[in-house]
Amino acid sequence: MTGSLQVKRGKYYIVLNLYEDGERRKKWIATGLPERGNKRQAQQLLNDALHEYEYKQVEPEPNYAETTLFTDYLQHWMEIANSRVDEVTFQGYKLLTERHIIPYFKQRRVMLSEVNRRMLQSYLNQKSRNGRLDGKGGLSPKSVRELKNLLHQQLNEAVREELIDVNPCTLLVLPKSDPPSAKFYSVKQLNDLLEAVRDEPLYPVIKTAVIYGLRRSELLGIKWDSIDFETDTLTIRHTVVKVTKTVEKDKTKSKSSHRSFPLIPEIREMFLDIQKEKQRNAKLMGRAYVKSDYVFCWPDGRPFSPDYVTQKFPKLLKQHGFPHIRFHELRHSCASLLINQGYTLKDVQEWMGHSDIGVTANIYGHLETKRKEEMASRMSSCING
Repeated sequence: MTGSLQVKRGKYYIVLNLYEDGERRKKWIATGLPERGNKRQAQQLLNDALHEYEYKQVEPEPNYAETTLFTDYLQHWMEIANSRVDEVTFQGYKLLTERHIIPYFKQRRVMLSEVNRRMLQSYLNQKSRNGRLDGKGGLSPKSVRELKNLLHQQLNEAVREELIDVNPCTLLVLPKSDPPSAKFYSVKQLNDLLEAVRDEPLYPVIKTAVIYGLRRSELLGIKWDSIDFETDTLTIRHTVVKVTKTVEKDKTKSKSSHRSFPLIPEIREMFLDIQKEKQRNAKLMGRAYVKSDYVFCWPDGRPFSPDYVTQKFPKLLKQHGFPHIRFHELRHSCASLLINQGYTLKDVQEWMGHSDIGVTANIYGHLETKRKEEMASRMSSCING
């Protein structure tokens, strides 16, 4: 706001430049002071008027945290997150937020300012006891930890935006996590499985998973530029991931996931057969053929979807009488086979593409311990003294 002194009919007037409803107008205020000898006093009255009207015009802003539902703030946070993380990560954040966090706090109409440690602890305890969407019990310790970590991120942003003073996610108690257990097939079971599904469309995917221990996203991301038939190498450089929708990415999970493998002769021949079949199908179907750079496809050229692999695999196991394992546990089976063949955890880490050997040790350390027990037993049988 600005103002000035004006003289009218020999007396000082204060003229204020006000803004009301987006429009500018002038307000004249009589001081009653004659022009002569009163300039300093008139200036003081002008200053007082400016201060008074500025105070009147600037209404104190309501406290955002006290007037905003926590669930509304979460919608705001998701807009921020969408601009900061990649699409797959955001899909995961959005899924957890909309399915597990927003419904709980929306029902209770919790304001952002009301979110505290006790409330969050009660929320996590409830999710641990009865948090599954199908009503069949609680979420796993891993899932509860993911919720806690996500809430921590969301409330950290509120602290960063100076909407709340501290993050109430600190000092929360999480359910005890059991050591990760990995199911896997023996060598015989793997060979029997490959023989049983040899004529299935999914056979090349299963075979590649068993040999190289690849993740589903890495398998479906194999393109023809991933295979070098001159140097006989397979390089993992693309992924296909789905949380709520399929996303093709020209990057791997981490730097360590970008790795190369030697093409063993039977895999090399399998890829060459797939290439020839794709060429035949493209010629037969003409314009109806879907052109794609991906290796694992349907006869019409459409790439296999992540859902197809996940849903078809257990059906094949049941059809052929094999014990149930998840498709991802073919990866565990590969690691188990490597360890039983005498390779170290460091070897397995590099083969599997783990970013940290600690991950490898947590999942497969017990297998290495078992192998060492067998080694110790053999040593004991050799030493008589």
